[in-house]
Amino acid sequence: MNTSSVNSNDSAAEARLRTPEGKKEFIKASLSCWLGTTMEYVDFALYGLAAGLVFGDVFFPEVTPAIALLSSFATYSVGFIARPIGAIFFGRLGDRKGRKIVLVITIALMGISTTLIGCIPSYHTIGILAPISLVILRFVQGFGAGAELSGATVMLGEYAPTKHRGLIASIIGIGSNSGTLVASGVWLLVLMLDQQTVIDWAWRIPFIASALIAISATLIRRHVRETPVFEKEQAEKSQLNNGNLAKNRKAYVTVDTRSFFQRNKAFFIMLGLRIGENGPSYLAQGFVIGYVVKILGVSKTVPTTAVFIASLLGFIVIPFAGWLSDTFGRRIIYRIFCFLLMLYAIPAYMFLETRDPMIVGTIIVVGMCLASLGIFGVQAAYGVELFGVKSRYTKMALAKELGGIVSGGIAPLVAAALLSYYGSWWPIAIYFGAMATIGFVTTFFAPETRGRNLNSPDDAI
Repeated sequence: MNTSSVNSNDSAAEARLRTPEGKKEFIKASLSCWLGTTMEYVDFALYGLAAGLVFGDVFFPEVTPAIALLSSFATYSVGFIARPIGAIFFGRLGDRKGRKIVLVITIALMGISTTLIGCIPSYHTIGILAPISLVILRFVQGFGAGAELSGATVMLGEYAPTKHRGLIASIIGIGSNSGTLVASGVWLLVLMLDQQTVIDWAWRIPFIASALIAISATLIRRHVRETPVFEKEQAEKSQLNNGNLAKNRKAYVTVDTRSFFQRNKAFFIMLGLRIGENGPSYLAQGFVIGYVVKILGVSKTVPTTAVFIASLLGFIVIPFAGWLSDTFGRRIIYRIFCFLLMLYAIPAYMFLETRDPMIVGTIIVVGMCLASLGIFGVQAAYGVELFGVKSRYTKMALAKELGGIVSGGIAPLVAAALLSYYGSWWPIAIYFGAMATIGFVTTFFAPETRGRNLNSPDDAI
């Protein structure tokens, strides 16, 4: 692709960046998106860690360890049920009214619900109301999160210059990694206390403290300018309504006679790509913690330390993956990551059985670097470029969240059920590999989108 083509394609984003004010707006937008995604993943990493480590004792104390783990991850999955509802509601709002207003609302919803989770009395105090309250707050948390990740990704993608869109959009992945790092770091400190103290009250500290991130992100987002791509699209619609772009009216009023599947190919491509990333990610980062602690009897500090180390490595892995996608293309890099996850699945779960702290920790680190970090660093720009400007937020958010439900949302629950039924690691490994395979196969049907004009009204395929 030549330079003139790049400049022509993304004149809105690059024209703004050429001004001092535009550069400041870009930095502010990047900071707000990073903080917001950090908040989202603090929420979900805190919950994933707590579900594997203490929620069984706090909210489900009267059942066996295996059933308690299953119950904890059942409430974990509730958040994913709420996410597509939030994706539709806020996605449509974001496509009509702008990215900014949605991102302010979603971060507030997530921050409030996460903080309140830390205030729920235990089962021993209020009985069945404790897990019910947990489910309700988890639902609200998921409702806000359903549009947070996609909205922040869209905002960064629409702010970024074409040549570096993969690298810039990977800031979203760095945000998710930051959230995991904060959550695991706080949990490491909490776990220094004795187990009874953790169960009694110390588990609440990370949830309540997360309010600081939510407040900071909300304040910054209130002063972020709308994306240049959305502003240009709105200006063109306004001119069209005033009759100044009559020659382009067909672009807005032409009836699409294609079938439902043909009109939504990009949506289904994003769905498949999301399954290949999100399912393995939540098994590598969520379920495995409860598995090695509750079932294999490994010390709680081993998986928590591994998550912390992987999160540190993520600050290198994520932008590197984004840079690779800028250099070699989104599709081939995504395919390679999915293939590596397919190779990883069976050896990983087989060697977890050694219960050796070094081996267990290494397996978790490698799994997170592949699924939770590397592949996610590519997905950000890929998702933005797959969709046209008029419905980008809605389609991307819904595809991501539906993909999240059928993969990451139910992955810990399915894995726990498989473990309870078969009593062995091999069905979980097969399940892990199958989801990675879906992502791998999807790349053969996906278009290459690197350098695409984000003001195009049509999807990339």
